[in-house]
Amino acid sequence: MSTITDIQGTFELNNGVQMPYLGLGVYQAEEGGEVERAVQWALEAGYRHIDTARAYGNEAGVGKALRESGVDREEVFVTSKVWNSDQGYESTLKAFDSTMDDLGLDYLDLYLVHWPVEGKYKDTWRALEHLYDTGRVRAIGVSNFLQHHLEDLLADAEVIPAVDQLEFHPYLVQQPLQDYCQAKKIQYEAWSPLMQGEIFKLPEMEAMADSYGKSIAQVVLRWDLQKGVVTIPKSSKKERIRANADLFDFELSEEDVAKLDAMDRGHRFGPDPDNFDF
Repeated sequence: MSTITDIQGTFELNNGVQMPYLGLGVYQAEEGGEVERAVQWALEAGYRHIDTARAYGNEAGVGKALRESGVDREEVFVTSKVWNSDQGYESTLKAFDSTMDDLGLDYLDLYLVHWPVEGKYKDTWRALEHLYDTGRVRAIGVSNFLQHHLEDLLADAEVIPAVDQLEFHPYLVQQPLQDYCQAKKIQYEAWSPLMQGEIFKLPEMEAMADSYGKSIAQVVLRWDLQKGVVTIPKSSKKERIRANADLFDFELSEEDVAKLDAMDRGHRFGPDPDNFDF
């Protein structure tokens, strides 16, 4: 695993692309001023990875903030995702064009299949392979794919997904899935790393954070990185965006990593990839 050094440190994907292991997620950040400010503050704080999606409705704001930031395009790793209603071969290609128009970018760093829509995700994946082959995307991957979804996809795929972005936190570790992804060289990435805020209610987390002189969020995000998991905490607050990046002056002990692993209870705060209806 790569050494965790600083906010702009990276993990290497299976095609050699370097993906910053800490990013800003912009789910629920409103289009316009809110998302533009969040991206601006993140870039000012040193973040070089922004994660959006068609479904978030804020790609235009993300693109505007990137253009106005003064940071070179090549320095920022930008992810978006194709939404469920756009899945299928031709419709995915059209959705990608719309995403790129809104972002105002010439290429995307990572494009993901947002959910494993039954009967459609293989055609969607073929479209992503085409975008990858033509150089419009530097890496392609999936989101919310469990092991059986990945096995089904890999049976026909020409390109192995570079990333699988999943709900991941101390109550949902899914270590066998992590191990499977590692064996296939698929980078694991966390969404909802802070359990939609529920992590802050756990007394054992408070005790652990106090022992490091850090916040609960910082301890959990550091755990993600030490497990080799890319993490994209979402926030629209300047202080929190900055605090979420203050992860590089401490290290969790192996014992504390194991304690967080042991909190796993297979509990989801988001939808179940095997049972969603959107």
